[in-house]
Amino acid sequence: MEVDISGARVFFTIPTNIPILGDLQISETLVVSWIVMALITGLCIWLTHDLKVEKISKRQAVAEMLVEMANKFVIGNAGEKFRKLIPFVAALFATSVVSNLISLIGLRSPTADLSTEAAWAIVVFIMITAQKIKTSGFGGYLKGFTTPIAVMTPFNVLSELATPISLACRHFGNILSGVVINALIYGALALASSKLLGLLPGVLGGVLSQIPILSVGLPAITSVYFDWFSGVMQAFIFCMLTVMYIANAAEE
Repeated sequence: MEVDISGARVFFTIPTNIPILGDLQISETLVVSWIVMALITGLCIWLTHDLKVEKISKRQAVAEMLVEMANKFVIGNAGEKFRKLIPFVAALFATSVVSNLISLIGLRSPTADLSTEAAWAIVVFIMITAQKIKTSGFGGYLKGFTTPIAVMTPFNVLSELATPISLACRHFGNILSGVVINALIYGALALASSKLLGLLPGVLGGVLSQIPILSVGLPAITSVYFDWFSGVMQAFIFCMLTVMYIANAAEE
């Protein structure tokens, strides 16, 4: 049995004739990312349809609960003045969770591709930098790299650049490792099933060796951690760090 743990497949390429940008590759990551966005958009439309002030439906109650959770998460960790971050953080969390868990239905998780987390991290880094400039001014932002002494400037620059890199790589590494480990476990159990059942004599052994019996059960158990727990936890950590970094930038 072959287990494919390679990168995302490229379905086709669209020539752009732009030397700097190169050709546009329509990859598995891009397609599944659009599926994720469509699922989240459809869910939001369904949850917010026909809202009422009194005698609300269970659907509206769930929507209000999710909004309240997002409010408490951002305001509780960053303060009332960062209420404007709530839509962004909620969208980031929803996208991350759905992207992480979509592998449960057989699609390749977009977050198993570093380009996905890198794009998120760049957006967060721009927001952090904008908040620092808003707080201290452009001159104060540049002066901060020389703190506490000028000789520390290169190290402070590296520390600044390490923020988006660590954000992206932490999330990507955990999700990709889960995908790889699950694939290896499934492949190893399928191989063991083939070898053990192949020891049976005659046609029975030949037939049963083609059925990955040992692969049933254990991969589903490991998926509870690598897909469900780890997927939701990594989305939470990414959003928590995003809120904390932006809030800290306002205090510098």
